[in-house]
Amino acid sequence: MKVTELLMDPRINRAPADFNRATDLPKGFLDFLLPLHRELTPRQGISITKRAEVLAAAHRGHLPNHLDASEATKGDWKIELPDWCLDQRNQMTGPADDAELVVKMLNSGAPGVMLDLEDSMANDWPHLMRGIENILQALRGKLTYFDTKRNQTVTIRESRTVILTRPRGLHLSQAGVLKDERIAAPLFDVAMIVYRVDPAQLKHPLSFYIPKSESAEEALWWRDLFQALTKAKGLPEDYIRCMALVESHPLAYQMEEFIYNLRDHLLGLNLGRWDYMASLIHFNLHDPHWVLPDRNTIPHDVQFFQNLRELMAELCHKRGILAIGGMTALYPNREDPQLNARALAVLEEDKKNEAHSWMDGAWTGHPDQNEIAVRQFPYPNQLHKRPANARRYPDLRPLPKNVGRTTLRGTRAAVRTVIRYRNGVLNGKGASLLDGYMEDLATDRIYRLMIAQRMRHSAVVGIAHDEGHPVKHTPELITQLFDEELDRILRELPAGTDSSVLEKYREARRLSEGMILRGEFNPV
Repeated sequence: MKVTELLMDPRINRAPADFNRATDLPKGFLDFLLPLHRELTPRQGISITKRAEVLAAAHRGHLPNHLDASEATKGDWKIELPDWCLDQRNQMTGPADDAELVVKMLNSGAPGVMLDLEDSMANDWPHLMRGIENILQALRGKLTYFDTKRNQTVTIRESRTVILTRPRGLHLSQAGVLKDERIAAPLFDVAMIVYRVDPAQLKHPLSFYIPKSESAEEALWWRDLFQALTKAKGLPEDYIRCMALVESHPLAYQMEEFIYNLRDHLLGLNLGRWDYMASLIHFNLHDPHWVLPDRNTIPHDVQFFQNLRELMAELCHKRGILAIGGMTALYPNREDPQLNARALAVLEEDKKNEAHSWMDGAWTGHPDQNEIAVRQFPYPNQLHKRPANARRYPDLRPLPKNVGRTTLRGTRAAVRTVIRYRNGVLNGKGASLLDGYMEDLATDRIYRLMIAQRMRHSAVVGIAHDEGHPVKHTPELITQLFDEELDRILRELPAGTDSSVLEKYREARRLSEGMILRGEFNPV
């Protein structure tokens, strides 16, 4: 497919029209990239096709399930973790294009920091280039920002913090670098960093965070990428290390096989629970029994999370790697003492549950969360702990019965959030703090999918009106809610707000509803 046919495709990040390969790429990088591209980008296309087939089969009733026993599940093999990564009781995460946030995360005292080129960052060329440059400077310990309040430049303090980079996922592509060809986006991201990094400047081997995988087979793509890069750089085959997110429903059934395929590089798995919830809804979109309650009324220990959480910890510890928990969406706010106290209390309860599920650490997104998160997990990890009666093949689709509330107010909140989130994207933000919750692409997907399933099953699933009686979620009602919430958002803007700001909100409202009506729920 020609690049010109894909200019508006959200899966595609395009270099600007005036991009010049000779001057805008590091010297020699294109020669380094091209052999990798010829080998790995076609395999990316095969993976994308297989993903679509698995989803289509699920909607016909053939849902993902555990694989047959194999060497991956029966063999007596184990991964030995290096000392430098044994303590990952908290990993702070945030967009790599924000230098101030990157420095603050690295100075927070967190055992790990994940610098993100994916969900929390807008997928466009200027943000990508800024993010990659910030990552390289952070790896060298040279990144700074200017603190206007203190009128001083802030640098990265010396620490033992492990730095990991999350590139874009296999479902995304990079255009505009090669004429009329797309490059697998994760290949471009990882290659740009590996090519420019000097291992002698690093405190630990170069480490990445693999996102959005949907099968154990895809682990082989990443294995081959890492090994091709190290060969090209003259580094040991296992030099590049990684962690990987389990954030799709099919992968939940293939975790041990995934670990096996990446055993020369893998340090741990992470339950990316918000993307996982979106994927779970997407794969069960045909089933009215899977209409979920309002998102913020679903408890952190709901059974479909808890069963997966416990299975992940069991399989990771069985094979010698770390099991990392998910992000708590409610965000601290020092200017709102009541919200701040609630956010930190929710965080403590959530991380305590993860620790009791034998996980080794968690994710957070704010420096104020680090100490509380770290305190919930035994030092340095719980690798030696495995439950006595662990279920190897638990039910990963227990129906969400008697959980939360399903209300029109929840639908309205979802509509309001997707409009404001999409407005943030249009303004170059991949994550936005909305009503005390840090919303990124994953939570936006959840809300769009929740609205879609309520529409699809409105005839059989009762959604309670604020007065208590059920209300059918017809397309007409959803359009009405989008109109009303847009009007409310615009009314709440300061008097005299520029017309371009108003128009961008209107565009965000149009895009959001359009994505729902067209069934666009993949993570882009």
